Amino acid sequence: MPPIFSSRRSPLRPALDDSADVSAELKALFEMSPAALALADASGRLLRSNAAWQALSPAGADARGLPALPENWQQLLGWQGQWSAMPVAAEADAVDAWVDGRGGRRIHVRARVRRLAAPTLGASARWLLQVEDMAVQDDAARAAVQINALMGTAGVGVATWDAEQGWTSAASLTPPGALTASAAANGANSQLSIGRDVVETESLADYARLQQALRQREPAEVRYAVRHPDTGRRWLLTRVEPAELGTGRPAMSVVTLDITDEENARRHNEQLLQEQARARESLVQQTDSTRAVLDSVLVGIVTVGPRGIEWMNRSARRMFGGELADFQGLPIAVVASAEPNHPLRRTDWLNVLDEGQAETFECRLVARDGREFWVVGNAVVTGREAGAAQLTFALLDIERRRQAENQIAQAQASLQRIIETAPLAIALFDGRGLQVLRLNQMLSAFARRPAVQIIGRPPSLWLPGPEAAALSADLHQAVASREMVRRELHRDADPVTGEPAREWDVRIVALRDTGDGGAEEHLLLVASDVTEQRAAEQARFEAAIAQREMLVKEVHHRIKNNLQGVAGLLQQNAQRHPEAAAALNEAVGQVHAIAQVHGLQVGMTGPLRVRGVIEAITLSVQRMFGRAIRYDVDGPAPHRFALTEADSIPIALTVNELLTNAIKHSPNGEVRCRLDCEAAAVRISVASASRLPPGFTLSQVPPGISGLGLVRALLPRKGSAMTLEQRGDEVVATLRLEPPAVAVLEPL
Repeated sequence: MPPIFSSRRSPLRPALDDSADVSAELKALFEMSPAALALADASGRLLRSNAAWQALSPAGADARGLPALPENWQQLLGWQGQWSAMPVAAEADAVDAWVDGRGGRRIHVRARVRRLAAPTLGASARWLLQVEDMAVQDDAARAAVQINALMGTAGVGVATWDAEQGWTSAASLTPPGALTASAAANGANSQLSIGRDVVETESLADYARLQQALRQREPAEVRYAVRHPDTGRRWLLTRVEPAELGTGRPAMSVVTLDITDEENARRHNEQLLQEQARARESLVQQTDSTRAVLDSVLVGIVTVGPRGIEWMNRSARRMFGGELADFQGLPIAVVASAEPNHPLRRTDWLNVLDEGQAETFECRLVARDGREFWVVGNAVVTGREAGAAQLTFALLDIERRRQAENQIAQAQASLQRIIETAPLAIALFDGRGLQVLRLNQMLSAFARRPAVQIIGRPPSLWLPGPEAAALSADLHQAVASREMVRRELHRDADPVTGEPAREWDVRIVALRDTGDGGAEEHLLLVASDVTEQRAAEQARFEAAIAQREMLVKEVHHRIKNNLQGVAGLLQQNAQRHPEAAAALNEAVGQVHAIAQVHGLQVGMTGPLRVRGVIEAITLSVQRMFGRAIRYDVDGPAPHRFALTEADSIPIALTVNELLTNAIKHSPNGEVRCRLDCEAAAVRISVASASRLPPGFTLSQVPPGISGLGLVRALLPRKGSAMTLEQRGDEVVATLRLEPPAVAVLEPL
């Protein structure tokens, strides 16, 4: 503990005259002093104390003296034997300390100890103890610190006017950037340091009102703007508060605050409020415009709040069969049908849906007039972020669509029954992979497999190889050409199941599906079993051919008879007119040749074989002239060569003329006719013992109606060639025929 006595000495004071008791003056001083006073002797016994001491010191100290005080009190007063070193009339330094007071509370006190002279000679010394309670000073200091801190932080200027002292400045603390608002102490006319020259024009009226309040000492609170040369525009708030001091003197306090931030915030808030008002007005207009638009759409819009329906557009009112007033405040379930799990009866929409999230449903509604209809709708939660969540329902009347869907479903069911019962094989293919998507039972018969082995598979997995390849090619062609592809598919007999051979008329057409998934190619196959139809057609065709052949044979037979009659008439005329017998006999031979061709066509079917025609002409010429003609056939498969109907008579007349000439020019020699068959041509040779004129060429023979001229005129233009040459003692005429003058019925 530091020493509590100093070497400083106070002036000597006269000693007390009364050594036995405290003098009357000291007693009166004790009673009047507001400080805690006590008089003690060297032993620490208290000779006297006043009421303030008794109220401040710990309990029990009056009766037992200083030794009974707590240790912190004894240190405060310098007790414990230190008083003896203190000179008479000396006063120890004031000591501040926190000690225990009455009731155990801690108190801040300041103590002074002064040694007094003994009142009488031989009497003991006395000590005067003074203890001052520092609570009031502490409170004042704390208040001063707080006021200074407040004014320094908030930019507050405080000035006080006293009738006796005039203007005084209590504080003039200005934060960085703020304006000085302290009072001046130079008189009532300069009470503020803010001059009129820095006040903004718009605030001059308020500033004048403040000056008037200061002059008349009236309460006022004024806001005004000033222009600071460093910080620019600032806002100040000055408050004038008249008051009276305890002595009744008039006083006045002036407080000035820098409220620039507050004023800017207030003005900003006002601007925001104005903008919000404008936005609210715009929102109202937008809402009205939106509702006008919603009134024009065909979808029913219903807004439902906590108390029920709040708004409906025209389409919803038309759906529900009433006006908004008829439904306002009612739950939307009022139009729900009787189903217990109806979507409009749900109460958990706000719990399961987030802001802006929609959920789709389909249900029946009942209008006020009892009309029931189907709708598809969305439920959307809005306003949750603003704290006023509501449900908006968008409802579309789909009654007609449902009816159309039912009709379509019925039509599809009917069509499916028709497809199943139709005598047609029907299949729907995927245009990409050619897998079967749908089929009927008839297609199973077409494929000779059960439907489970066909569905979802391409033709290569349920048809034999050649048939599958042909069908796949047709399907690809239908996709590429976008036109119908038609084919007759022959299915051979199945040796395992004994299924007979069948003929199918297959038609394939491409279909394009433009649904939500985009354009998708499908192929429709329709096949009909035409086995019996083709058999009937073949039978009719064969019957028609047989009838035609019979008619042709009859015609050829009659032509032959008529030609033979003509030949007879020509022979009679030759006998009557010997001078024309040669020409007539030549004509008779030609007619017989033609008759032989028709006669051959009577007894056979199909094209005329070259061998038969040459043999028949040779026999006819032989009978007519009574001369033997040697006929030979050489080469493989002579039956392969045939004459067309158009070329059969010209070839027959040509051979007839060559044989006739050979007989005429060799009256005594042998006449030979030979048929040589090659791979793709035939050669007809006629040889007789005779001679050609010197320098003879066939090209020199002019065309005519008889002899070699007739031969040149009758020969086909393409596929025929004739030569006439001298071979020793014989003249050989060779006729070579190849396609198209002759037909090769089959290759070697």
